[in-house]
Amino acid sequence: MVVIKTILKYLIGTFLVMQLFFVTYDEPKKVDPALELKAPPEIMAILKRSCYDCHSNNTVLPWYSHVAPFSWSISRHIDLGRKWVNFSIWESYTPEQKDTKMGEIYKAVYQVMPLQGYVAAHPEAKLTQEERNKIREWTGKAPF
Repeated sequence: MVVIKTILKYLIGTFLVMQLFFVTYDEPKKVDPALELKAPPEIMAILKRSCYDCHSNNTVLPWYSHVAPFSWSISRHIDLGRKWVNFSIWESYTPEQKDTKMGEIYKAVYQVMPLQGYVAAHPEAKLTQEERNKIREWTGKAPF
């Protein structure tokens, strides 16, 4: 019993020390409507529900995004997601970048997006096969 209490004390202590290394989120830039992605309403609804938290400046942070170690992972996913594609600045991409990103969207929706960890915390973000097909069709890319 003493061993369990000691282990528990160390775990709680470690958790509390982790909170000292919190992540501060940069306030995203205001979204200029002229730069936002323009897509059919049905596609926009899917993207906003399943993609926008990581791939736009319109991120809605859950309460646990301020608790380490979750904050570290969430911050990294958002940073990487926006670097990969940011729907809030879509119109600032060159035509070549848009074409490349459309191909990447096609592949990602086919293979890995949205991430399973995100879907576990946000079940409403799960894409149906029909929604995946609609996004793939919207990208205009051929199967690979």
